[in-house]
Amino acid sequence: MKSSDVYLTARQVRERYGSCSDMALWRWLQDEAMQFPRPLVISGRRFWKLVDLEHFEERQATKQMG
Repeated sequence: MKSSDVYLTARQVRERYGSCSDMALWRWLQDEAMQFPRPLVISGRRFWKLVDLEHFEERQATKQMG
């Protein structure tokens, strides 16, 4: 399965980033400069595309290197 077909729940995203809190995710979404990917909301639950998170991580790594 390609990463473009994979969606992660909020819990999985928090675990991906070191068990960060739900409040941290909310703050990242509010910080436009951070450009954290927007989730797809279905029945009040949030799902992030894995490929969007991977692109975000690539941008963050580029910022740290530069």
